[in-house]
Amino acid sequence: MTNEFLNIIAVSAFAFSGAIVALSERYDIFGTFILGIATAFAGGIIRNIALDVPVVHVWEQGYLMYVALITISIVYVFPKNWVLFWNRWNIYLDAVGLSAFAIQGAAFAVAQGFPLGGIIFASILTGVGGGVTRDVLAQRHPMVLHQEIYAVWALAVGLAVGCGVVNLNSVIDTYLLFVVIIGCRVLSYHLGWHLRFRDLYRL
Repeated sequence: MTNEFLNIIAVSAFAFSGAIVALSERYDIFGTFILGIATAFAGGIIRNIALDVPVVHVWEQGYLMYVALITISIVYVFPKNWVLFWNRWNIYLDAVGLSAFAIQGAAFAVAQGFPLGGIIFASILTGVGGGVTRDVLAQRHPMVLHQEIYAVWALAVGLAVGCGVVNLNSVIDTYLLFVVIIGCRVLSYHLGWHLRFRDLYRL
C-alpha cells in the first residue's frame, strides 16, 4: 500500500511537472500529454531496460496511466497566469517526484534481489529518468547535469536502502526517507549546493 501511494504521488508530481513545462513552452495539447506522460513513466522504463528486466510499457501502467492523464488534463485547462506561477515553483514538484521515484526504484531493485550497486543504480535511474526526459524533450539543460545537487539525492536513497539504514517494509522509515529527500533537494536548490570541485580547488 505504501509503494502504491508513493507511485501515485510520483506519477502525479512528474505528470504535473511535465505538463507545466510543456505549456510554458507553448506546446499544443498533443505535445502537453506526450511530455507529461514521458516525464511520469520514462524513469521506470529506462531503469528496466538498463537492468535487463521486463519493461512495463506506458500503456500497461494500469491505474497509474489514468492518474497521469487526469493530472495532465487538469493542468491543461489552467489559466495562463497559473501556468506561469507553477512553472516558477516546479522545483518542488520535481523534488516530490524525485524522492518518490527514487524510493520506488530502490524498492523495485530489492524485490528483484539486486545487490547494493543495483539498488543504487535503480534508484538513480528511476528518480532522475523522468526529469531528464522532460528537459531533453523540452530542449532544456537537464538538471542532473547542472552544478546543483540533484542525482546525489537519488543515490542517497539507494545507499540508505541498500545498506539497511532504511527498511522499506516500515511505513515510518519509508515516509521519513521520502520527506527527508524532498527537504534535502529543496535545500540544495535554495542554498546553491553544488558539486563543482573545480571551484573549491580555486579557493
